[in-house]
Amino acid sequence: MNLILLVLLVVLLIGALPAWPYSTGWGYYPSGALGTVLIIVLVLALLGRV
Repeated sequence: MNLILLVLLVVLLIGALPAWPYSTGWGYYPSGALGTVLIIVLVLALLGRV
């Protein structure tokens, strides 16, 4: 389960990078959503739920 979660977070991190010309107008939305997911997973990991 932890390996799947780690792979999913890495894929989301790569997807949040503005590497394509059409994604420069997105602003902080992709990385902000990823940061929120990362904080939730971190809190769950610290509580022992993941």
